[in-house]
Amino acid sequence: MTDATVRIATADDASTIAAIQVRTWRAAYAEALGRATVDALDEEALAAEWATAVTHPGSTVLVALEGATVVGFCAAGPAPRDDVAAADDSLPADADTVALVSTVLVEPRWGRRGHGGRLFGTAATALRADGHTRGITWTAQSDSASLSFFRSVGWNPDGTVRTLDTGERTVRELRLTGGLDVRFTDADD
Repeated sequence: MTDATVRIATADDASTIAAIQVRTWRAAYAEALGRATVDALDEEALAAEWATAVTHPGSTVLVALEGATVVGFCAAGPAPRDDVAAADDSLPADADTVALVSTVLVEPRWGRRGHGGRLFGTAATALRADGHTRGITWTAQSDSASLSFFRSVGWNPDGTVRTLDTGERTVRELRLTGGLDVRFTDADD
């Protein structure tokens, strides 16, 4: 394998991030979200959103590279109130120090090479440096690969669920939570 690295994303990476998102969602999430939903993804519109996200204060957007090729990305930052709140809308005592890892995505053809672990580990380090004490993420209950990945780093469902309506399907998501003191080796992913 060529050199594998992680770096902070720039606005120049936005179109590549969007392309990876579209290819990966179409390959991995068509059944869960619905074929029409993933086919309707607008790569240009997503690129504009990612260009904004990489420069948004407080957010951390990282890209994984194999050699010079961007193969995946991760986005994280302070967790919004609605994501941290319990079903009864109450907030935990540590709400102000909870981070949201909104996505860790590696294009399937580059999977199983440690890119996801490097992305997550780098994001966790940055989040700790920003004062976050733990993290959360939302994962489709049917997404066994993502659930397995997060469980491997000690993140587990906390009992909170939400249902998203894609217009074609309803997707039940589990909120997972865990610590940010994680270490990875190339075998993790």
